[in-house]
Amino acid sequence: MIIGIPENSDFSIHNIPFGIFETSNKSPRAGVAIGEYIIDLAELSDYGVFDFETSVLKKETLNDFISLGKAITSKVRIDIQSWLQDTSSVLAKHSELFIRQSSAKMRIPIRIGDYTDFYSSEEHATNIGKMFRDPKNALLPNWKHIPVGYHGRASSIVVSGTPIHRPIGQTKPKEDQPPVYGPTKRLDFELEVGFITGKNTMLGQSVPIDLAEEYIFGLVLLNDWSARDIQKWEYVPLGPFLAKNFASHISPWIVTLEALNAFRIPGPDQTPDVLPYLKSIGEKNYDIQLEVSITPEGSEEENICHSNYKYMYWNMAQQLAHHTVNGCNINVGDLYGSGTISGKDESSYGSMLELTWMGTKPIQMKDRSTRTFIKDGDTVTMRGYGEKNGLRVGFGEVSAKVLASK
Repeated sequence: MIIGIPENSDFSIHNIPFGIFETSNKSPRAGVAIGEYIIDLAELSDYGVFDFETSVLKKETLNDFISLGKAITSKVRIDIQSWLQDTSSVLAKHSELFIRQSSAKMRIPIRIGDYTDFYSSEEHATNIGKMFRDPKNALLPNWKHIPVGYHGRASSIVVSGTPIHRPIGQTKPKEDQPPVYGPTKRLDFELEVGFITGKNTMLGQSVPIDLAEEYIFGLVLLNDWSARDIQKWEYVPLGPFLAKNFASHISPWIVTLEALNAFRIPGPDQTPDVLPYLKSIGEKNYDIQLEVSITPEGSEEENICHSNYKYMYWNMAQQLAHHTVNGCNINVGDLYGSGTISGKDESSYGSMLELTWMGTKPIQMKDRSTRTFIKDGDTVTMRGYGEKNGLRVGFGEVSAKVLASK
């Protein structure tokens, strides 16, 4: 290796994720993460090492680069892995191509045209069903037949580090009284993983499940915030609206699907059998460890959740196949959320709603304060990584501070 990489770095040579960064003297451009550094792809391209139109590396989003296709984007990643191990390579000769991550500002890596959020963790859906419906029939009749989802708001998706204000809306604290207007009192996070599409389709075209991964460029961590009290009042009959559209955060580095191959595992048994267009063959789930922490303002970080992406009942291929089976067209840069990821034990629940069981089991912070939902001044941080046989591929983090309502 021509540079040192800290032990347990998310950004090992096995990863090489793509993102958009800027510095005080560099405009927004494409880069890849390696250890504590960013390799400036735009400047690297000036040395004539790439055989494609490199102007795409000097744009403010990765959409046009991704649109070149995996034959090109995967080769860029593989070439960089090779150059990092070659003491005579262009990277070895030009140290100025390495930018410290600490001196760069990360931008949202893609232009998101459309956003879909699924509801694909059986444990999460069961917990919600127990809280709000019949505990003996927690899952709705359609849940094990289709990957349930809804279309969300793309304009309010922002990159990690962007603070948000507590949302305002209508709530109905008491059933026998009119609704009231004001800030949410039940602000919550939702631990999710999002995938990003890398190919377009035409209206009327569907993506067969056995080809779905060809249309998926990579993954990010996703915090799909939720205002639970606003949601409870508004969600019948058409689902969440103001409770969800105020903000969602994604991590800045897109980890390619290829970088995660070592962490593929079989998914859960799906009973009853799914319809043929949803039948998934091979290892389509991923063993990605996930965690969530809360840092109260002026205090220490407290880890409150350890979960795993492997718990998904519906995998990405099934989600995309179902999303397009009716001919819905997709575009490069579209974002698809997994839905809240919860595991089988209480410490692996992916939201405050579940962790505190609707506020009845407060969580204690290191400063001895307690949380049932997120307070003003709190910073919520999510991290994720795969680790196996000495190989580690991580996402870094998605983090955001909650400010008081405007």
